[in-house]
Amino acid sequence: MRERVLSGMRPTGKMHLGHLHGALENWRDFQDTYECYFFIADWHALTSEYSDPHIIKESICDMIIDWLSVGINPEKSTIFIQSKILEHAELHLILSMITPLSWLERNPTYKEQLQEITNRDLSTYGFLGYPVLQAADIIMYKANKVPVGIDQLPHLELTREIVRRFNFLYGEVFPEPDAILTQTPKLLGVDGRKMSKSYQNSIYLSDSPKELKEKIGQMFTDPQRVKRHDPGDPSVCNIFTLQKIYNIPGAVEEIAKQCRLAGIGCVECKTILTELLIRDLTPIQEKRDYYVSHVDEVQEILRRGIRNAQKVAQATMEEVRKAVRID
Repeated sequence: MRERVLSGMRPTGKMHLGHLHGALENWRDFQDTYECYFFIADWHALTSEYSDPHIIKESICDMIIDWLSVGINPEKSTIFIQSKILEHAELHLILSMITPLSWLERNPTYKEQLQEITNRDLSTYGFLGYPVLQAADIIMYKANKVPVGIDQLPHLELTREIVRRFNFLYGEVFPEPDAILTQTPKLLGVDGRKMSKSYQNSIYLSDSPKELKEKIGQMFTDPQRVKRHDPGDPSVCNIFTLQKIYNIPGAVEEIAKQCRLAGIGCVECKTILTELLIRDLTPIQEKRDYYVSHVDEVQEILRRGIRNAQKVAQATMEEVRKAVRID
């Protein structure tokens, strides 16, 4: 049997280039090697969007459509919504009984987000305890592998600690999931900050050619290159980062050379990138248009995925109840 991979995303807005190159391309490739479970993490979204949750419901269908459009294949992968599998909540509750508070308080991401996200009150039990829910999501399907960036390794290690504690207390029920380290290109948004929906600086998979041209035109380049004849430094330019993703190697090397010699200007470089983006996003958008006009197919894909996930989750919880002796 193939090893099992699980991953999810929070439905808090449209998919952008960061999602595509940081996660979805990897998911697409995993499908030929692993048994894949991909889920909409709507309960996780409530940890930050609890006071204004309308964005969650609005985003779910769009997110699934984006997944399908970039090549997530429902014939190869199980696609489902977290909140439709109530067993996630039950396992989360049981795990919360055995997880020391100190493990959660030392989570580096928890500390960072408390400092960085100042427009929401995150001093809630749900936000502190979301790694426990995350652990429940992963081990519910006895996932062998979880794709993560290096900055997310502490999250997965916490899941592994929870698994070890559960197995010590109640017997060997869950495997310890291992990380698949993914290389995530650092994509900056239009304003030079990290590409993020919360910053409203993203290039979305659904952006029209006109929107792409406008956004690329606004993007920050080398701040030291004030005039056309000033030599540039491609290593500090986000346009060049995107060129490396969308252009062919020989052309990328030539652009870097000409930039350093001031042989190519930023406007010309942006024009080339805009054309490349339009070329590569057009097939995705064509598939997206199809699914937008065939939402009934999307809903049927979700229903099948939820049924498949429920079978696995119900079997897992039968094991858990017997192990904890509450069955």
